[in-house]
Amino acid sequence: MAGLITVHDPRGYPPKVTGKRLAPRLQSLDGKIVYLVDCLFDNSAAFIEQLRQWFATHMPKVETRIIRPRESWVDDLDMRKKIAADGSASILAVGL
Repeated sequence: MAGLITVHDPRGYPPKVTGKRLAPRLQSLDGKIVYLVDCLFDNSAAFIEQLRQWFATHMPKVETRIIRPRESWVDDLDMRKKIAADGSASILAVGL
């Protein structure tokens, strides 16, 4: 083992991050549609179902709709348009 060793820094170069304002808070979710977004991570479908059941039990006046992107790790513009057109809020589930 007399050869040279190349070491790479695993930290890489952090991207420039620009902060954005949070969406305005709704006064109430009663009568609103909340999209539960299954981001296709491991166990996220199970989490989404538990979250749907929680809303049904604790906030029955809130309509929940489960939605999934076409594929994981890819921005799904059609899904985002549907949420923006029909929904009042969304919750993203990234799994356990």
